[in-house]
Amino acid sequence: MSLRKYLRSIAHRPTMEDLWEPHCEKMAEYGFDRIIYGFTRYRTTTSLGDPEDFIILTNHSRAYTDEFLGGGLYQHAPMVRWALTHDGACSWTVMHQMAAERAMSPSEQRVVDFNRRMGVVAGYSISFKSISARSKGAIALTARDGMSQEEVDAVWAEHGNDIQLMNEIVHLKILTLPYNTPNRALTPRQREALEWVGDGKTMQDIAILMGLTSATVEKHLRLAREALAVETTAQAVMKAAFANQMFVLDT
Repeated sequence: MSLRKYLRSIAHRPTMEDLWEPHCEKMAEYGFDRIIYGFTRYRTTTSLGDPEDFIILTNHSRAYTDEFLGGGLYQHAPMVRWALTHDGACSWTVMHQMAAERAMSPSEQRVVDFNRRMGVVAGYSISFKSISARSKGAIALTARDGMSQEEVDAVWAEHGNDIQLMNEIVHLKILTLPYNTPNRALTPRQREALEWVGDGKTMQDIAILMGLTSATVEKHLRLAREALAVETTAQAVMKAAFANQMFVLDT
């Protein structure tokens, strides 16, 4: 598939699942058979936010993600730290140089040792430019087993511009699609109530529009706040909007 046909196909994908599988297949054509994408809108100076609010897409094995993500290793990964302070693409040669020069902290070295055991040793990372200090997205492209960093760098020298463009387009597409985590999903009624709040309707207005009592509307809003782990309805509206869970068409 040509680059133009690929990008046209990606542009019309309606869900993240529909988007992610062909992207993984496309990256595998260049030797990157394991990839992991992450995005947060809730970054602070000391934290990336609640992990349950991250957008995480990956085709890594469960054994890898349970430790790297579930075990919190990502917080100390050298290339994740690079991505938080840079934009653009970076060869993992940087990480290998740090290891050779013994420039890593013990926590960073633990991540490198874990990755080596899991065959995550060569690749490239792309950090996407953010328009907000609170948001950051990046993708790590892991080369297939047996592929050296020198071979990866040679692939990038020939195809890197196209690979980076494809990943940037996928990132921008992801930001337009609804994303639910199991503990953050809204019911249709909760979403509808938040949508009316977002439109500036009063509680009485919403009750009439939804054909419910004011008490039932408040119940839906309370459950929405609990699902989104926020304290106020205004925060719930903002968080649901960030996750593209409001004003969406049912398919």
